[in-house]
Amino acid sequence: MLPMTTAGQFTSDIEAVRKRAREHLEEGAVTPNYGGDVKTAIRLLNDAVAAEIVCMLRYRYHAIVATGIASDSVKVEFEQHARDEEQHMLWFAERINQLGGNPNLNPAEVSGRSAPQYVEGDNLVDMIKENLIAERIVIETYRDLIRFFAQNDPTTRVLIERVLAQEEDHANDMHDLLVAHEGEPMLQH
Repeated sequence: MLPMTTAGQFTSDIEAVRKRAREHLEEGAVTPNYGGDVKTAIRLLNDAVAAEIVCMLRYRYHAIVATGIASDSVKVEFEQHARDEEQHMLWFAERINQLGGNPNLNPAEVSGRSAPQYVEGDNLVDMIKENLIAERIVIETYRDLIRFFAQNDPTTRVLIERVLAQEEDHANDMHDLLVAHEGEPMLQH
């Protein structure tokens, strides 16, 4: 018997929960009341891993090669974002592991699974634009993933919500840099 609410109270057959906890230990954190499809979750999370790797590499490249009068402060921003993207990748990889899967870090497959593309840009403004484009892509993708996981996998949903908040901050940073370097606000308030 699964937990249910009756008249505003949470009830559960604790003996049944204890019995199920002892069964199928090889499934680790995935218990019978996991509401999603584990294989689909792992596939989607591996796509997110790929996106984060591509973004991390693009930001790192930009942090190394950016030039120009104001490039030093932009390089620092690019490097911080690269570190954030690496952390996101590690969080997603760990979640895949918790679900009993293996994170796919194969370089030959990463770019094919990543929603954002690896575009270097020809100058500082192009680099900023490419990073803003990539952030906008992951923001839209992660919002869709949050709706997909919804109540079926709240742990994954909350993780993606955490990453999304940082990606929105990155997009805002890139927008601010673009305004600073092009001189015209793009967002209308």
